[in-house]
Amino acid sequence: MHMTTLGRTGIEVSKFCLGSMTWGTQNTLAEGHAQIERALAAAINFVDTAEMYPVNPLSAETQGRTEEVIGEWFAATSRRSDMVLATKHSGEGIAYVRDGAPITAESIPLALDGSLARLKTDYIDLYQFHWPNRGSYMFRQNWRYDPSSQSRAETIQNMEDCLGALQREVDRGRIRAFGMSNESAWGLTQWANAAERVGGPRVATVQNEYSLMCRLADTDVAETCYNEDIGMLSFSPLATGLLTGKYQGGAVPEGSRLSLSPELGGRKTPGAFEAVQAYLDVADKHGIDPVHMAMAFVRDRPFMASVIFGATSVAQLDHILAGADLVLGDEIMVDIDAAHRAHPMPY
Repeated sequence: MHMTTLGRTGIEVSKFCLGSMTWGTQNTLAEGHAQIERALAAAINFVDTAEMYPVNPLSAETQGRTEEVIGEWFAATSRRSDMVLATKHSGEGIAYVRDGAPITAESIPLALDGSLARLKTDYIDLYQFHWPNRGSYMFRQNWRYDPSSQSRAETIQNMEDCLGALQREVDRGRIRAFGMSNESAWGLTQWANAAERVGGPRVATVQNEYSLMCRLADTDVAETCYNEDIGMLSFSPLATGLLTGKYQGGAVPEGSRLSLSPELGGRKTPGAFEAVQAYLDVADKHGIDPVHMAMAFVRDRPFMASVIFGATSVAQLDHILAGADLVLGDEIMVDIDAAHRAHPMPY
């Protein structure tokens, strides 16, 4: 298993990270535990979750269950030290999480209290903000993104205040490192600058969508990550399953993400299926499994820290693990580049 460190923190993690967002809806507690055990056996030491999980669907009734699944595993095994654990503080707009309130210095200790209780641990290795208060161009918002209503002064003040609250949690031993999610190049730069100016934990990671199908980061966030020592944590590296090829030809496998989310969060477009076919053809030409190709491509981007993937079965997890050592050669990269040029923004 390829390993790396998170930013300047010294925290060593596997370059594959086990996502958990279906544990508590699509997956039972026992299935979540089986995935953790299998991942750890394969030298994946990094697990990502969030206080608002599980998904498919998101609901007030299930909110927090995913953290509880992980917490029950800690309680049953006493293996907390074997895992680097990341979770997230929900941003503004989720009505059933603190009535949809934004992230503030005051909300941080409250949110952390809840996560620590559900996770049955006394510390979080990487504590992330799920999305910025000012909004984000992620999740297909890039098509009509307009930052003109933002207040720069309010944004910077909130960052400075939050860094103070985060530092208090570092001092208490409740978090080790801080990361962002769904953040822009400008936002990451401001977080890094604010930490140098007023103190507090320096942003170590950014968790944004990145895959063969979604490469928004290439032209802005990548440069920030590289120059500021901020590691990207890619989510949806298989484009919500599109890159497996299982949805080609109109197929909707029972229990699949597409069967539960018919639009795949705005990813289901005619252009998406055309792009998938182009990548499937590249994999076939080179005799490589398309899942392994997609994961290896993301993992080895120069700004990538770790690739977060989800599985709804141990069989799917084993499929991904079987390609963990694959490194793509120059010839296949040329063909991947050609496919990207032909299908640059499929959704």
